[in-house]
Order: sequence, then C-alpha cells, then structure tokens
Amino acid sequence: MDEVIQVTQWLSSITPRKKAKLFFFTTHADAPSPMVGSNDVDTHEETQLPLATTVALHNFKNIDEFLKKKVNTFSCYNVIENEITKTDYEYLRFYSACKYLDVVPPFLDLEKISAIQNKFEMTDEERDYRLLLDSADLVLEKVCDSLKPAGVSQMWTALRKDRNLIRGVKTIDIIGFFVDPNPTGIKECLFFFIVRFLQKADKINRVNTNRLERLIAQCDESSSCEEGKTIDFIIDSLRFYPTELYPFGFCLIMCVIAGRDGAMQEIEKTMEISRHLGMITHTEKNPTKETIELVKKELMKPKYQFYSSFTCWFMSHGDSNSMVLADGETIEREWFLTSFPDISTFQLKPKVFFMVSCRGANKFSLKGDEFEGQSATCDYYDIGSALIRNRMLDITDSVRDISYVQPMMDTLVAYSTILDHLSGRANTHGSIYVDRACVLMSENISRGRSLTEILEHLSQDLHEILQETMDEDRIVYKQACHYDSFFRKTLKLPYTRHPKEDVHSAPQ
Repeated sequence: MDEVIQVTQWLSSITPRKKAKLFFFTTHADAPSPMVGSNDVDTHEETQLPLATTVALHNFKNIDEFLKKKVNTFSCYNVIENEITKTDYEYLRFYSACKYLDVVPPFLDLEKISAIQNKFEMTDEERDYRLLLDSADLVLEKVCDSLKPAGVSQMWTALRKDRNLIRGVKTIDIIGFFVDPNPTGIKECLFFFIVRFLQKADKINRVNTNRLERLIAQCDESSSCEEGKTIDFIIDSLRFYPTELYPFGFCLIMCVIAGRDGAMQEIEKTMEISRHLGMITHTEKNPTKETIELVKKELMKPKYQFYSSFTCWFMSHGDSNSMVLADGETIEREWFLTSFPDISTFQLKPKVFFMVSCRGANKFSLKGDEFEGQSATCDYYDIGSALIRNRMLDITDSVRDISYVQPMMDTLVAYSTILDHLSGRANTHGSIYVDRACVLMSENISRGRSLTEILEHLSQDLHEILQETMDEDRIVYKQACHYDSFFRKTLKLPYTRHPKEDVHSAPQ
C-alpha cells in the first residue's frame, strides 16, 4: 500500500483528543543534550502555532500536517552510528507517545527504534517504552483530564489578563480572547498551548509550577472540574515530583564489603527494595575513587535524562568528615555529595542519597536515671492568617526567576547517624539503618506516603532499638538518624510496582 495512503488512514483512526496528546508528548519541552543536528530552529513556532490554529479554527489540519511531517522524516531517516542526533531523540519520543496512547503506526520501522536504543547504550530494562515518556508531561496530561472545557477556558482568560506576559506574542492573538473549548480535542489543545507557552516563557518547568497553579486557582470549582475532582486536588497533583509510570528512577548502590560484616545483606536488601519500587538498579561492590569517577562519567550519558529520579546508597566505614573506600583510601563526604547533584542529566529531578557509615565514635549510651523525662512549656500565639498576609512582601513575577538553579536543589541526603556518632550494624545482617529503611519503604508501597514521611518514621523506629557495641565494654546505646533536604516538591513512593514484564519494548 502507498505510504501516503497508510499515513492518511493512520491519522483518520486517531481521535482528536489523542491527536492533541500525541502532539504534546512529541513536542516535549526539554530535549537531552548534547545533540547533533539541533540548529535551534524556531521551536516556539513549531510547538505552539499548530495548537493555536487548531484552537482558533476548530480544525486539526495543522496538527495532522505536523504528524505527517514527523512520520515522513522518520521514514527517510538513516540511523547514523555513534552520534546521537535530535532526530534520534524525537523518534524515541514519538514511538513512546504512540505506544502509550495505543496509536502506533503499523508502518513504523521498529528496527530503527532498536538501532537508536543501541546508540543510547540502553540495557534490556531501559528499552521499556515507559522510560522514554516524560513524567512531567504525564502529570500535566492528568491535570488536563481533571479539568472541564470551562476550566481551561477560565485559565485562558486569566492568562490573557497578564499583559506583560503575552505582549507581542503572535500565537496568543491567533487564538483570541474568547474561546469555545467544547469541541472534542480543543480543550486539550488549549491547555497544552498554555503549558508550552509558559514553559517557553521560562515561567514553569518540571519543578517550578507556581505560575500554572495560580491560573488553575482562579477557576470556578463548580464549573471547571471533572466529577470527583477539586481545584485543591488538581493543584496538589502539581506539588509532587513527577515520577509517573515505570521506572520510578535510577538507583546506584555502592557498598564496601571488606571489613564490614553483613555487607552482602545490605546489597541484597537495597537491591530488592529498589526493584520493588520500580527502579532500574546498578551495583558497585568495593568502590574506589576511580570507580566513583567512572560512575559519574557514565551518568552524564544522554540516556540518563530519560530517568525521573536518582537514588544512591553509599555504605562503608567512615568518620565525621570522610568515608573509607575499598582500597583503604578515604573521600570527603561533602565532596561526594556535591559532585553528584551537579550532573546535568538529573537537573530538576529528585536526587536522594542514603549515606550509611559511622560519622564518629560517640555513642548515646543508656545509663539508668540520666534519662528521666523532663517537661517543657511553650507559648502559643494565635495570629490570624489575614493579618500575616497583610504584613508579608508582595513578590511580583518581575523578581522571580526559574532559569538558574543551585546544584544542590532537589537533593535529599539521608544519614544513618548524626555527626560524630556510630552507625550500628549486626554481624549477619549488616547496617540496622539499611534494614529498617528497606522494611519501611516496602511496607508503604501503595499507601501514598512521601519519602520524607517514611524517613521520619524511620527516625522514630531506629531510635527505639537498643544496640550494643561489639567490644569488651558491651555498651548499650541508641542510634539517631536524620536527613537534610533541599527538595522543592514532595517525592511520593509509587502506589503500585510497575515491573518491566508488564509492557514489552521494541524488538531487539
């Protein structure tokens, strides 16, 4: 059959709503870099003009033309070995979006998909199409699905009132002030236009969504939300780190085995819980400084930009400032923690570090009467929220910026013990902290708990456990863990496990 006829038949089989979503997922705002063949064409026109004309004319002609062009480009594309190009990235995005929406063209060359995945050096686990979907776009899709056409129309009206933001933008004028979003697929096109416009204007990104939340907050709840949804529910969904679908993220496990009883148990437990959470996991036994540098270099490869989060378990001996590596050399804990968050592939994504080592030799020893309870009183002040608001600064958009981000932002560091203190371990099971952390995370799958909630529970649980030193003094002591957070959103554990076996990837 003629390819033109095949493409026409394929497009005619897709509903307007799915066309809008396919366009949205295919024109993802953040492409991995570095890339060959990215000439910085006017992506503003490419991603917004078809949406604007579709909304204005209630006609999907331009989106159809865009999708035809993509299909034709992929059909003629020759996969070049070694170099990763912009088309490689677009091909993977297009395929994953089609797979997600169940509209894969029957004529799409899946062998090219496999060849591109080879260029990205993807493992078998990483060839699952869900890895290629952008989790932030999936969250925005759900927000769109939660809104009625009237709600998106109210967002549009609110956006149009911001004269400074829309001044001189031609696509805004194409749509006009009053919009009828009721025809099938038009609501989606208008919502996705608003999102892409705010992204291109550097007003929102995968972490900073305040500007979008404010638009939603101006909607009338009775007319703007689908059944069972509320404005608060929709806004709350934007306040979590986007980690939709499989995998939940990439997990790196580094464990020094020599001289650490139970170290293999630590590896087994952390691997098990990571896989249970739906993470793709890599383990480094007995790491050295050279190992760490090689891992950092590996994590800079373009394929890691497809991941939604990064978790690292580092288990070794240590003192207040440093950690002992397998070859006896030490590294500064601060150096380790500041070097990983600066890796570009995980910028604007949650990064969690579990640092499991002693940070000194002190012990919180139990000595009978010294622990008699003491009471303390506090003064409470009832200050009305309106009074507080009236005394606060009026922070305008003109003094806000989301372009420049401190490297440590979106990072959480969990320590197995407090500064200058021991981190306890059992002879056969390894770190007690690792054991309890894995148990609590496993128990809280499907409960909608955030990571910080679990860490707070872990702090309580661990501090109840009586431990004993293994020297001749046999001192009974307690261990206290803690965490430092630079998170800007809440990181929730997945509600359900998403094993790789559920969805098949492209043929090898």
